[in-house]
Amino acid sequence: MCIGCMGDTRFLFRIRRCMSRPLSTHSRAKYDTKGPFHLQSDSAHLYGYVYFRQVKDNTSRRGYFQKSVVVLSKLPYVMLFSHLVNTISPEYFEHGEPSLEAACHDIDQWPTPIPGETLHLPIIGNVLHIRMPSVQDKLTASSLKKPTEFSGSPLTILPSINEVDLFRYLQPVLPHIQLLWELILLGEPLVVMAPSPTECSNTVQALVSMIHPLRFMQDYRPYFTIHDSEFKEYTTRTQAPPCVVLGVTNPFFAKTLQHWPHVIRIGDTAGSDKSNPKVLKPKKTGSMKTLESKPGVYTQYKPYLQKDKTITKKLAKGIQTKRPSEVQDAILRRHLLELTQSFMIPLERYLASLMPLQRNVSPWKGPPRLKEFEIEVFLKTLEHSGPQLTSGLKGDWEGLYKKFFISGNFEGWLHHRQKEVNQKLSLIHLEAVCSANLVDWIKDKREVEIVDLILKLRERVDNVLHHDIHVKPELLNQLKRQIDNIIHSLPEDLQTVLKNH
Repeated sequence: MCIGCMGDTRFLFRIRRCMSRPLSTHSRAKYDTKGPFHLQSDSAHLYGYVYFRQVKDNTSRRGYFQKSVVVLSKLPYVMLFSHLVNTISPEYFEHGEPSLEAACHDIDQWPTPIPGETLHLPIIGNVLHIRMPSVQDKLTASSLKKPTEFSGSPLTILPSINEVDLFRYLQPVLPHIQLLWELILLGEPLVVMAPSPTECSNTVQALVSMIHPLRFMQDYRPYFTIHDSEFKEYTTRTQAPPCVVLGVTNPFFAKTLQHWPHVIRIGDTAGSDKSNPKVLKPKKTGSMKTLESKPGVYTQYKPYLQKDKTITKKLAKGIQTKRPSEVQDAILRRHLLELTQSFMIPLERYLASLMPLQRNVSPWKGPPRLKEFEIEVFLKTLEHSGPQLTSGLKGDWEGLYKKFFISGNFEGWLHHRQKEVNQKLSLIHLEAVCSANLVDWIKDKREVEIVDLILKLRERVDNVLHHDIHVKPELLNQLKRQIDNIIHSLPEDLQTVLKNH
């Protein structure tokens, strides 16, 4: 699996899953409605968290022992599942399959995750202390307070179930952090070439996390090999490279992916000066012709925004003064968050203007819908309500938005927000229906119209229950009483039919 990786190697991968059978369960759908969008289950992909061991073994025909322990999940909980496989694997390699059976037994006892709650997860004599993120969380680093004890078992605190160390894995390319932020925002094809699966997979994961809280909607493969089923699809020269972020280690890719527009080449970081900007000067992709190409960022991309030298100087100074890595990570994470927020706030503000006024919601009409997102209208708002209100960065913001609008990231964001807003409008309409006097309204209506109203109201109730939409219990009970009152106003024979169906 990892040629040349002697000892223990930890990494992650992401693959397409077979869609022959449905993946979502009611509990998972319920969690997704309350959890952050970027952490919701992925119906199209599986995440693999790997612990690979390769050691010399004279008794083996190949001369060495190699085996992997892999945890598969549809959830992008990178830190949680990486920690899990790192805990289970050494026990397995030392004690064999009984260790896996014990781990599976512990995992089977884990409670159903609820967004916003703190969980204690037993695993092979230890306890993981984690907090499940919620849509209500503020966009700042959350902290977990360590309990004094937990049933006498050793306690391990995971500050986050999903956040990788951005500073650690992006340090080799810090001088180009803003350029890379734009490439990720726009969903551009990007290759990360690194010396190890650990380095390349974590770098890819860090890259796609740069635009948090915006979810990266394009495909990405933290560790991609020549054995992956999409190898021919991604390396063909007969068409433009797909909008994918690839992490690779095989030198063969240096030749087969020469035509890709953006390449990050990471050298062996052991004993090297990661912060040396001279080594990392951007180069044209055409200059990467040999397997011996130097580390750096190879691209002809011209950023839309002017470079923010403040953040690079601040982080460079932190490296010189040996500032703790955790502090460096917090500084970088905050910078990227503010940059993404400055870009997204005008979009959210315009989206809010597309909502109908609550006073115009009528119980006698269908639920209102969000108005259509018109790009040209939005662009006209930038002059007075653009990113310049929250960011000091100069540049072609309008050009960046225009490029963003043709990316999968925009499409995914818009689809998600439309769904959220329309659901909210549906609840507002439901409240209006419950407050209306429907019995008076039906007095001059034909029976067929009344029956149609009853069926539609029942459909609304079923929709709330089936999709676990957050509705106050008293509101739902009020709607049910409205339905009962309407039925009682009908002839007895029709009442009997409706009560039995």
